Amino acid sequence: MTIRTCPWWKDSTVYQIYPSSFFDSNGDGLGDIPGIVSKISYLSSLGVDVIWLSPMYDSPQHDMGYDISNYEAVYPPYGTVADIETLISACHSRGMKFILDLVVNHTSDEHAWFQESRRSKDNPKRDWYIWRPAKYAEDGTRMPPNNWRSFFSGSAWAWDEDSQEYYLHLFATQQPDLNWENPATRQAIYDSAMRFWLDKGVDGFRVDTVNMYSKGTELPDAPIIDEGIFEQPASGLFCNGPRMHEFLREMNTEVLNKYDTVTVGELPHTPDPAHVLRYVGSGDKQLDMVFQFDIVDLGIGRTHKYEYEGYALSELKSVVSKWQQFIEGTDGWTTAFCENHDQGRSVSRFCSDAPESRERSAKMLALMMCALTGTLFVYQGQEIGMINAPKEWPISDYKDIESINYYNSVAERTDNDPKALGHVMKSIQILGRDHARLPMQWDDSPHAGFTTKKEGAWMRIHDEYRSINVARQEKDPKSVLSFWKSVLKIRKEYRELFIHGAFEAYDMENQQTFVFGKRHGEDIAVVALNFTGEEQPFKKPDVGGKFELLVGNVEGVDGTEDKLAPWEGRIYLVS
Repeated sequence: MTIRTCPWWKDSTVYQIYPSSFFDSNGDGLGDIPGIVSKISYLSSLGVDVIWLSPMYDSPQHDMGYDISNYEAVYPPYGTVADIETLISACHSRGMKFILDLVVNHTSDEHAWFQESRRSKDNPKRDWYIWRPAKYAEDGTRMPPNNWRSFFSGSAWAWDEDSQEYYLHLFATQQPDLNWENPATRQAIYDSAMRFWLDKGVDGFRVDTVNMYSKGTELPDAPIIDEGIFEQPASGLFCNGPRMHEFLREMNTEVLNKYDTVTVGELPHTPDPAHVLRYVGSGDKQLDMVFQFDIVDLGIGRTHKYEYEGYALSELKSVVSKWQQFIEGTDGWTTAFCENHDQGRSVSRFCSDAPESRERSAKMLALMMCALTGTLFVYQGQEIGMINAPKEWPISDYKDIESINYYNSVAERTDNDPKALGHVMKSIQILGRDHARLPMQWDDSPHAGFTTKKEGAWMRIHDEYRSINVARQEKDPKSVLSFWKSVLKIRKEYRELFIHGAFEAYDMENQQTFVFGKRHGEDIAVVALNFTGEEQPFKKPDVGGKFELLVGNVEGVDGTEDKLAPWEGRIYLVS
């Protein structure tokens, strides 16, 4: 009998699919589950091990499926529960695992639980959500219970006229927060959102907003950091609350420990590595790993995400080093990612999406990601180097509630001041969630081969789809797609070094290049990355031994050169 010495999920590469934007199988303009099934051979060919499907549950779609009205049903335009079962089987038959999003901080306001809860103050499900009476100003004006700001702008409280109380919604008004303090609520979540799917063969969950369940019961006002406006950022008050670890231990005891699962938590606003380790230490079973958002938060505004401030390369290097090294000598585990459904595309964000630079940039980032310790996550389209929407697109071409709400709030607050709106628009062009949600670019046929609908897809197709698409790259051994496939193979071939190796960064203050090492036992690798559009000097770090080029993204380079070309990346083995 072979005893597993390493959980299956540690060595895995996870591929995230956003269902509305992956592939439309029935010509209605919207991606669907049968569309994913039809591309299962493509997914298997990438060399990934796990498919993670973003929310496909029944939903009014105010927040692209993160407002769930029924955990046990599929959004009808996507398909059916039977279609999900087919997809699970298709993944398993090809040796791939399959995980879902677990979204249980909030539901839709159309969920049956909330419909009951808002019916009256004495309804048995009233306490399944977070209700509070109004406060009143000295002049008699009705006010929310506190000054918390929603992530989607405005107050985090909505007034319910019928029952004459406010309910909490950290996200959209249509996403009321569940009350995890109530044991009956937690048991219903375990049954409906978790066991229902685990019993159908799902292999685990990416856990949405996993540190927001425990908010305490006092709900005090947030400190004022955004002068001149009532609503204030309050993440320090509703993230990592007093019972958060207790709730996750219970979730494992009650549900997860009874299955062979993986959990990866979305853990925003938790910058302290010691605190993160409390979530992921294997000795205290809570989560297997988490997404720490420092890398995708680089440059965001202090008062709001869409007040972009920019960043220096040394900051990116510091963030990568911090979250690569924080598990060393512990029983914790980490993740490696630079894209997901909530972020701008990495090529546009961290490198250059100019036509002459974007392919090399995408390959350089692939090199970096495949050399990092932890479980690797790749987002759909990342493997072909998809980029942000063109800067010429107006705000009317964007769909995301977060971007639109903030743009409109600034327009109202500044009386449509062109300078203020111009800065917000620039920020959205870099950071907007819609960039990752543009339909997948399959080929150069109309609508990028995503849909056969004459009128096109649910969202505008990227203007560059004829030059950036799967079909074109599958035929080109030098394409971004071919490069990703090759470096994923290298990552697995040298898994002890790249997936499990210790990380060490060199020359941290250099603002042009990022050079780091990986070490496992006697094995050493050195990674050199030029994060500029200009040639940069490169001095090999003194780690002892002979440098041999393993892989690079520039043709004709043998690794002896003491300069890095624009956006060049190399991985050396040192012996």
